Order: sequence, then structure tokens, then C-alpha cells
Amino acid sequence: MDLNKLKTLLRDGDPEFWPRLATLSREARDFEELFLLSSLRKKAHDRKLECKSSRKLRLAILGGYSLYPLHELIEHLCETENLPVELWKGDYDNYIAEIMDEDSALYSFAPEVVFLLPSERRCVYTGKLTDARELPEAEAQRTVDGLLDLAHKLNKKTGAEIIMANFMPPARHDPGTYRTRTLGSDWSFRKWVNLQLGLNAPPWLRICDLEYLSYRAGALASRDERAWFESKQPCSPALMVEVAREVAHLIGSLKRATKKVLVLDLDNTLWGGVIGDDGLEGIELGDTSPRGEAFKAFQKYVASLKERGVLLAVCSKNDHAKAVEPFEKHPEMALRMEDIVSFKANWDSKADNIRAMAAELNLGLDSFVFVDDNPAEIEIVRQFAPEVTTILLGPDPAGYAGQLQDCRLFEPRTITAEDAERTSQYRSEVQRKELQASVTDMDSYLESLAMEAVISEFTPVDVPRLSQLINKSNQFNLTTRRRSEAEVIAVMNDPGQAGYSVRLKDRFGDHGLISIVIGKKNGDTMHIDTWIMSCRVLKRQVEEEVLNELARLARARGCTRLEGVYLPTAKNEMVRDFYPRMGFSLTRENGTGREFELKLDAFRTIPTKIKITRRAYEPG
Repeated sequence: MDLNKLKTLLRDGDPEFWPRLATLSREARDFEELFLLSSLRKKAHDRKLECKSSRKLRLAILGGYSLYPLHELIEHLCETENLPVELWKGDYDNYIAEIMDEDSALYSFAPEVVFLLPSERRCVYTGKLTDARELPEAEAQRTVDGLLDLAHKLNKKTGAEIIMANFMPPARHDPGTYRTRTLGSDWSFRKWVNLQLGLNAPPWLRICDLEYLSYRAGALASRDERAWFESKQPCSPALMVEVAREVAHLIGSLKRATKKVLVLDLDNTLWGGVIGDDGLEGIELGDTSPRGEAFKAFQKYVASLKERGVLLAVCSKNDHAKAVEPFEKHPEMALRMEDIVSFKANWDSKADNIRAMAAELNLGLDSFVFVDDNPAEIEIVRQFAPEVTTILLGPDPAGYAGQLQDCRLFEPRTITAEDAERTSQYRSEVQRKELQASVTDMDSYLESLAMEAVISEFTPVDVPRLSQLINKSNQFNLTTRRRSEAEVIAVMNDPGQAGYSVRLKDRFGDHGLISIVIGKKNGDTMHIDTWIMSCRVLKRQVEEEVLNELARLARARGCTRLEGVYLPTAKNEMVRDFYPRMGFSLTRENGTGREFELKLDAFRTIPTKIKITRRAYEPG
């Protein structure tokens, strides 16, 4: 760790201090190193060396332990990842009272995110090891119910997203192998509680998995009994670093979308050898050799990502016909052509090929992850397509799957049925474009699609997908306001807001949920807070049907005008003039955005080629 250079940047007031601090903080694994970096960060603020950052998120931390210095590590890691937080810290082991007392300082703080670290000393079976299974099972369920009740109260009172730590199993041998034969042992009791806590967590509750983190770090290395007795620390310093990283990662994932496209090299990435030189029979792939088996295992893991909604693409310097051959003819290939949404095998620059993919798929380059075993190709993409995240594979294919698994770029917050259909949706789009090229006019094309749309009020079952789409949509997004699942639920429960979604299908397939609108009533005006849409369905009259529905809902609520705002970002230039195209008039323009209105007395329903079905949400 080059601390001297960092200290020099701090002394000189050089703004390069901040990106260097962020890099060193990501690399630091030792508690002392990370704590020192945090102290330098605070000195930078004291010296007014400020960095441009996002709005501070109000984060409350409470639990059954002393929260210092854990809270400082969390605050530091959040800020260095451009997720600055305003922190409220609860008192030692006072979390139940702080949550139950509606007049507590916790609620005055009005947190947007709460990290709750419940005491493991409350997660023990108080009976005997020899008790019948029903007794510890009932007590474990009461423990789970109690924690979920606390979380529900917190969420209901604040609307906050909750991050709750689960429990580390014990690391000592006692009571030996009997630990697995009874739910009354701390080992089995805590594992059962952890499992039920995760399986029953509502959408707005995330689990900070201490069981997993301690397993990964080593159970004995994760505990520090002296630190507990001396200062009531929750774990060892080494594990504290990992807990802080996990909390910062979970906070970031509330607003940031996962990557959408995995772009794969071929030779020595999906198989051993060079297909152009070695031929189909000469490449290493399959169960007849250790290396071949490793490549096949990597392919199987890559294929599993498709079920989460990750799009798979190929970018290889190769003869196209030769590159396709293993996908079509090799019996050990786990990936096939139908798994790939874009296949570029030619002699062009890989950076240029990935840019072409982005244009074809209508996705931003920052949605792409490129994987290659060649450092020169990785460097070219880094230089000429810097928005793309790159992963340089190591020398041993046995580690390829592990590198992808640990990159944390494709972790799903939720997995919906639509995610598994993502590849087929994009492949169907190719058929639609072929049809469009064959017809003589747009009306005929739209008519031939036989489109059907369902316009639905927000429902609880859709909350994960709604939040997912709100947080990952960048191009057709007029305000780019992000919302957690807790915030989506708050829209549902607010009679002053109207939230609805649009699903679309046609004769080539089901697009799934492709548009979301949130309107807020203010007097005689319906303010369009959020309007997003998948770029895959642009110019298919979905925009017109969304506006028809907005006008209908606004009139039903006694409104006489719609009001919309365009807030520009680096990615949503395509909708700068969207409101004027839809008949809105510009009312104000300044450095932060443009405001528009549509008077409803002059608006007439726009005819389209889409068959519409409406669904209202009926609770219970």
C-alpha cells in the first residue's frame, strides 16, 4: 500500500487524493490499513479537500454490540464508492427499545437505510439439549418472528430499506458431533434461524450474511472473545472489515443495477487451444482431461447466468465459420448458439465489436463485462471502450468460474420469471426487425405484430421487477429517479400517487414488463414523477398508450393538466424532446432541466394498434 504517495496528495491538497484513496480502500484487507485510510479521509475533510459526490444517504446503524469502529469502516467504504452517508448510531444493545419507542431519536433521524446487527446472545436455545425437537424449533421460530416484527415496525415507520445481519455459528467443537443431532445446540439453532430468516425476508429486507462471511474467512479467525469481553465487539477485526464491505456493497446495490451483458472470448477462454489451428477435434473441452473439464465447468457456470437475465455475447478474433463450429457440432459444449444474443467473430478491434453490440442491443456500454485470457485484448478494450468492465482471466481454467463468481457484477437482488426469458426476448427482436424490413409501411408492420398490452396498477408480486427496472433503466428515463423495493411499496400505499406498469407481447414472444409510470396528484395537476420504458419497444405505440392511461387516471382524479419534467443525464439525451413529441408544451427551462405541461381539455385519446387490457390491484 503506497501510503506515502497518498499522504503527499493530501498534504498538497491534490484532488487526485480521492480516486487514489478509493483504489487503496478497495485493495485493503487488513483492519489497521483500512482504519488508517479512514483517518486520512477525515483529515481531508478537515482540510476542506472535498470531492464531488452524490447526495448523502441517511444510514442508521443499531444492534447488540459496540458499533465503534465498525460504523467508521462502513462510512469510509460508502464514501470511497461515491455513496456518502449521514450516519446515526444507536446505543450499545439498545436496538429493541430504539425500534419499539416511536419517539426515539432513530425515528427523528428518518433513516433511508437501517443496518441492524442483532445480538447473537439472544439467538440461543434456553432449554436442554435432550428436549424434543418441537421445543427448540418453536423457540427458533419465535426468534425469527421477533426479528421480522422489528424489521416490519422499522419499515412501516420509516419506509427505510433494512439490512439485517444474521448469526455466526459457533466455532468450537463442543458439544461434538451431537451438535447436528439436535436443534438445541447453538450450531443447529442458529443455522435454522438464519435459514428461516432468509426464506421469510420481505422484499425490502436484505440479509447481511454473517454465517457465510465467517465461513469464508474461517470460523475461528472470525471471532475474538477478548474483544467481546473488553469492548463488546461483534467479531474479530478481520471479519469486521468484511462485514463493513458487505454492508457498503448492499447499500450500493439498492440503487445500482447489476451488469446486463457478459461478452466472452473463445480460444483459451471457452475451450483450450485455437479453433482455427487445432480444429474441432483438437480443442480441449470436456470430461476426457482435467483442463477440458475445467473449460466445460466454466461454460456451465456462464450458462447459469442466463437464467438470471444476464445476456451472453461472443467477441473473438476468428474466422466466423470456424468460431461457430464448436457451438453447433462439439458434443461437450455447454453453450449453444441459441444462448448467445450477439456473436462477433472477425478480425476487427474487440472494442469496436463491443460498441457495435451495444448499438444492436440498445444498451449502454457500462452494462457490459468483457472476459478474455489475453492481457493485450483486455488493455485495448480498457483504452478504447473504457465504460466496459473487463476481467482478465488467470492462467488456469480451473479458476475461471471462481473469478466470475467473486467479481460480484452479476449478483441478483431478486430473480424474476422474466429474467430467465431475457435471451429469448432479445433473439425475438431480431425476427421483428426482419419483419419490419419486409413490410412497406409502419402501420402495416405494427398491425402485423398483433400486439397486446396489459396496463396494471402496482402489485406486491411485481415489486422486485418494478424496482429492478427503475434502477437499471437509463436511456428512456425522463428523471432517472431510483427507488428501492421499500420505496415502490410506499408508492402503492400512497393514495396521492398513481403507479402502474405495462406488459407487452406480440406474435414473436413476450416482452414482459417494459414500462413504468408514477404520477403524483398536486391540486388540479398530475405531476409525472417517473416515466421509464425499455428501449426494445420504442416506436411501437407503447408511449402513446402510456400517455392515454396517464390522461385517463389524471381525469379520474379531478386533474385538468399533466406536468412532466426532463432531467438530463449522460445517458438519457434520447428523451430530451420526448414531451414535445407527445404534444406537451415547454413551460420552463433552466440549467437543471426542462418542464412541460399538457392541458387535458384539449387532449384526445391516441389510437394505436395495441389491444389493451387493464388490471386494478385489489388487496387481499
